[in-house]
Amino acid sequence: MIGASFHDPLWLLLLALLPAAWLLRRRRRVHAVVVPDAHAWHAPRATARLAAPVVLAYLGLALLVVALARPQVHRPLGDDARAGYDLVLAIDLSTSMYAEDFQRGGVTTNRLQAIKPIIAAFIGQRPNDRIGIVVFAGRAYTFAPLTFDHEWLRRQSARLSIGIVEDGTAVGDAIGVALSRLREGRQDGGDARREGQFVVLLTDGSSNKGSLDPRMAAQLAAEEGVPIYTIGAGAEGLVPTPVFDWAGKRIGTEMKASEIDSLVLRDIAETTGGLFFRATDPNAVREAFARIDAAQKIDFDAPPPVVSHDLFQLPAGAGSALLALAALLTHFRDGIRRSLAAITAARSPLLARAAPDQSLRGGHSR
Repeated sequence: MIGASFHDPLWLLLLALLPAAWLLRRRRRVHAVVVPDAHAWHAPRATARLAAPVVLAYLGLALLVVALARPQVHRPLGDDARAGYDLVLAIDLSTSMYAEDFQRGGVTTNRLQAIKPIIAAFIGQRPNDRIGIVVFAGRAYTFAPLTFDHEWLRRQSARLSIGIVEDGTAVGDAIGVALSRLREGRQDGGDARREGQFVVLLTDGSSNKGSLDPRMAAQLAAEEGVPIYTIGAGAEGLVPTPVFDWAGKRIGTEMKASEIDSLVLRDIAETTGGLFFRATDPNAVREAFARIDAAQKIDFDAPPPVVSHDLFQLPAGAGSALLALAALLTHFRDGIRRSLAAITAARSPLLARAAPDQSLRGGHSR
């Protein structure tokens, strides 16, 4: 369905000033000269031509005001029914993600920076899916609910940073929050269990906080028929980790022990029917999404994305043309007035000869 609106409708208030300007212009004082038999000199067509520049100027200004309000037409992309999946991405933002044990383009980077390309691929390759984001450290929070607005989701994911959540790694709580978001998504299609719902868990795998045990959370996901694909990021052993002062300024680097609980991550994946991957493997993401593509698709009875097209060029061009035409007519107005004066001068002798004839006819009538 196609719709239309104004992007900045407040500009339309300026249209109210145009009638006021017209009235003020008509009310201004004009000195008048009384001329006998002036009705005989009346030239209505010429007068209309003289008024034309004013009318055109007002119409041009009105169209320019409409252009400032930015008229737009809105067209939906595709049909209302969309095939895809409900997906929640759970991202670990604990301080252990600071560990710099990745090389990308010859530059050392930390674990969070290593998984951000995975997040971008996850969002960019799933145009028909509803995607949500859950972040966790010592607690788990909904960062973005299930949404079709992937452009907004990409902007939000760019804001991800370590330290926005209290420290720790609550893997079980993250799964619990993700399941809650998927339950909300199921309300759109009833209570039936659907194979088109998944959780992708990105973490360093060392769960040490939270009220929900990771394996218990995996069991709940299995009961709801929600597979969980786990991705373990980072290496094990001593890894370089940045050191920060109380103000958050980096003051050095130290070697810290890192132990990824691959066993728990693998158990979560196997219990729920998902797969376990290591983020150090460049094919991990492709393999995970290949498995997702093999799942049954579902239909969302939701509005498709709407594309807006600006139409301000049309009123702007027409308004500019009318103003140019008004200026052109005004420029030649003096010539028109001289022509009127010449016509009036030519008619004056005829009026003078006609006056005696009228008086004679009046005398015979008496």
